[in-house]
Amino acid sequence: MHIWGHFKTITSHKLLVMRYCFACGLYRQGLLHDMSKYTPTEFIPGCKYYQGTRSPNDMERRVKGYSSAWLHHKGRNKHHLEYWVDYAPGSGKPMDGLKMPLRYVCEMVCDRIAASQIYQKDAYKDSDPWDYYYRGRDHYLLHPETRALLEKLLLMVRDNGQQATFEYMKALLKAGQEY
Repeated sequence: MHIWGHFKTITSHKLLVMRYCFACGLYRQGLLHDMSKYTPTEFIPGCKYYQGTRSPNDMERRVKGYSSAWLHHKGRNKHHLEYWVDYAPGSGKPMDGLKMPLRYVCEMVCDRIAASQIYQKDAYKDSDPWDYYYRGRDHYLLHPETRALLEKLLLMVRDNGQQATFEYMKALLKAGQEY
């Protein structure tokens, strides 16, 4: 069990996301981001499968065939695209992604940047969040408008940097309109 290592990793991640959410004007979401990671359902498997260089959910999934921590986490945190997957009657698909509210797409971008920084450490580049997304994008169930916005924002991080992206997201959120 790697209690201290896991605690430091999730707390460092949470504090980075909080800082980035604050930069976008998402104060409440920044404060409450990923609180479920401190519950026994997520924290204990996180300690057990901790590696320090990637999510412990990946290792739990390899060992057990599923991740109980991830199943718990994605069902309680609206900044994960998987939270917004539901049955899709009439769409021709059994399940599909729903359109995410703007504030959760912005939090997701902050989350992806912070996760990349935590795991890449000093090797982090602003292209890392896009590269990680791009490697898995074909299997994501995303509403087309959510996908377009997420890709636009991740490319903006890659091409223009974090600060410009946070300012852009803050302006979008302040305008009070959805995408």
